[in-house]
Amino acid sequence: MSNYKKLTIKFNNLEECIAIIGANDKNLNVIKDHFKFNIVTRGEEIYVPEDTNEETVDELTRLFKTLQEILRYETNLTVRDIIYALKMLKLNQLDELVTIYRNKILVGKRVNGKSIYVKTLMQKTYVKAIESCDLVFGVGPAGTGKTYIAVVKAVHMLKQQEIKKIILTRPAVEAGESLGFLPGDLKEKVDPYLRPLYDALHDSLGVEQTETLIEKGVIEIAPLAYMRGRTLEDAYVILDEAQNTTEQQMKMFLTRLGFNSKMVVTGDISQVDLRKGERSGLKTAITILDNIKNIRICNFNKQDVIRHPLVQEVIARYEKHEDR
Repeated sequence: MSNYKKLTIKFNNLEECIAIIGANDKNLNVIKDHFKFNIVTRGEEIYVPEDTNEETVDELTRLFKTLQEILRYETNLTVRDIIYALKMLKLNQLDELVTIYRNKILVGKRVNGKSIYVKTLMQKTYVKAIESCDLVFGVGPAGTGKTYIAVVKAVHMLKQQEIKKIILTRPAVEAGESLGFLPGDLKEKVDPYLRPLYDALHDSLGVEQTETLIEKGVIEIAPLAYMRGRTLEDAYVILDEAQNTTEQQMKMFLTRLGFNSKMVVTGDISQVDLRKGERSGLKTAITILDNIKNIRICNFNKQDVIRHPLVQEVIARYEKHEDR
């Protein structure tokens, strides 16, 4: 091919080529967008523009070698896999990336029986923390999987009979937390604020079983105010959107922890919706509860966001704007 040069690495066979570049070159297009030049495959060979510098050629070669290695443990590579691999390439952590696929860590299973495994290094740290600690904070931007993983892990532990109950809660700041002025019964009032938690439950249990377990009281979904005065034992308790708790609410929640229970607190301290002058209970908690045995704070960042590439760019641009 004129004006192009061949990489020293090549695909072992056509099946491997298709698995890596994706259907209709979907994965390859993500790689092209990242490097900002055209990449062409011809059979089992890979070509890049003639003027591509050696450092970039080396990066591409390492990337494709890593993707080949991952395919030894994964039957299918998705756009999400490619996006994260590119991030790990930038951080020079491709070897660590391969270990995620080689030593798969189970989070739980979908309703169709398909296993859900961790996909990032911080997700790996997070799941290990949930398994070993009684109180875990998952802090960082949307799209890192912190809430989804917390819920799926809760369902998995319930199925394994490690806990007897799942309790899900969020501070309903949009409704003034009391929810008293809204029409309808409690479920009707609370549901809109807990939809992301329901989505994760439906993914791992299905709609019908979720509703059955809620009716039986095995899964309890309630606003944060309803936690007051209780001691939560033999339970897995998730407080989502915790950046919107006040300091008093957070203290009240954390002191509900009972024996044989776990608490997972998730939130994004860059998205506080409290009234002006109110301090976020999450910000305070992760400051004063650091370095305590059996408490783990897992800090996700934009490198852990595995969403549409545009979402990643939006987050980065807003952070840049807010730093001005």
